[in-house]
Amino acid sequence: MTTTSIKMNRTPIACLFLAAFVSSIVLISCQKGNDPVITTNANLRGKPEPPSSEVLDKWMTLQLRLMRNATGIPNHGFSRPFAYAGIAAFEAFKPGMSNQTAQWSEKWNGLPLLSTNYPAKRFYLPQNVNAALASINKSLFPNATAADKAAIDSLELALKNEFLSNQPAEVITTSTQYGQEVASAVFNWSETDGYKNANAPYTIPVGEGLWKPTAPAFANPATPYWGNNRTIIKGSTINCEPGFPGYYSADPTSPFYQTVKEVYDASLVLTDGQKAMANFWKDVPGVSSPGHWVSILQQVIKQQQIPLEKAVLAYALTGAACNDALIACFAGKYYYNLVRPITYIREVMGQTTWNSFLTTPAHPEFSSAHSSLSMASALVMERLFGQNINFTDHTYDYLGYAPRTYPTIYDIAIEAGISRFYAGIHYKKSIDAGFSQGFQVVQNIFSKTIQEVPIGKYTFK
Repeated sequence: MTTTSIKMNRTPIACLFLAAFVSSIVLISCQKGNDPVITTNANLRGKPEPPSSEVLDKWMTLQLRLMRNATGIPNHGFSRPFAYAGIAAFEAFKPGMSNQTAQWSEKWNGLPLLSTNYPAKRFYLPQNVNAALASINKSLFPNATAADKAAIDSLELALKNEFLSNQPAEVITTSTQYGQEVASAVFNWSETDGYKNANAPYTIPVGEGLWKPTAPAFANPATPYWGNNRTIIKGSTINCEPGFPGYYSADPTSPFYQTVKEVYDASLVLTDGQKAMANFWKDVPGVSSPGHWVSILQQVIKQQQIPLEKAVLAYALTGAACNDALIACFAGKYYYNLVRPITYIREVMGQTTWNSFLTTPAHPEFSSAHSSLSMASALVMERLFGQNINFTDHTYDYLGYAPRTYPTIYDIAIEAGISRFYAGIHYKKSIDAGFSQGFQVVQNIFSKTIQEVPIGKYTFK
């Protein structure tokens, strides 16, 4: 098979909510009434500078470590720490935000309004974020190793001491308390999103063309009720049904047979480049699929030197889009319960010893989770940072994988989805459906009103 690509009708990027971003956060030296005083760095001319995203960068690095070392969490389940840590960072920074940015709080689905109880007090915004991310990560990773728990405490203290070297102690104390209170509120909200019921007892439907546990482990279905989780953003999954996967048939002349045969035929002639692509997006072992996008976002923030206000917005929205796209995806998976390629190839096509290049995950086929979460994450980043960002992904340098370079962030999402075809675990139609779901989630997130939005068309070449 030759080079594979996907085209999509992409609408121009409108900088919704971001057009009014100010170049700095105003330093207020004197306040009337009970408005909090927000402190930030100042340059040599005495003008305020927006806080750098260094504090967020360090916490993202540690969160990736936590994801890499965590046990007992399904690969797609790491979308929750990504999303809720982002919301905590955003809300902790909010006292110093422009009104245009702060309005995003209205989108959070059921998070109680957070207000400060610190009238006429001063905040140092990086410490707000530091305290919030330390607290939320402790809560989101309760089973972290002793070494990782110590790393959380160590990073929090190191940053706090750094800030104490140039900020009054009472400011740091107030910021710490505020960040912790924000994290507590966000975590309490997160605990009600339904994830605890995702692995409730489930009876696997039996019938022709339906999913069944797959080789080699024949594991029970993973998180069959994940699609029932509450979304992070109100209305994000409206009109996100994956469509109809097509009529099942074992007839060699049928479209369904040909769909599966395409996976089988490709598996016989995989190139080294296609294998490398599949392995790069395997993500297990690694930082998980959502974690891979945490890493990509972190690298883009550093590459573009994004200030902290915009960085925490990107962290929150990218995580929310990733999380919500997976909810839409898993709702469809367990609605259709479509058979995976390995089962059809072995049982219908008679290739009883055939294996997919990568191990098939323990959940149904339609749609592709990699496609949905990757398209959603990429399109949020393009809306916030622009389309024309040439990017080299170094996420898996530590595993010895060669970095991969892309002309745009969008192209990263395309490759992530296509990689699952070469891995032998998804049909092309499932990949297309995942892309459409991720696209629609982002359309909903950035819409002022929730309404049906035309889905872009995708075609393999």
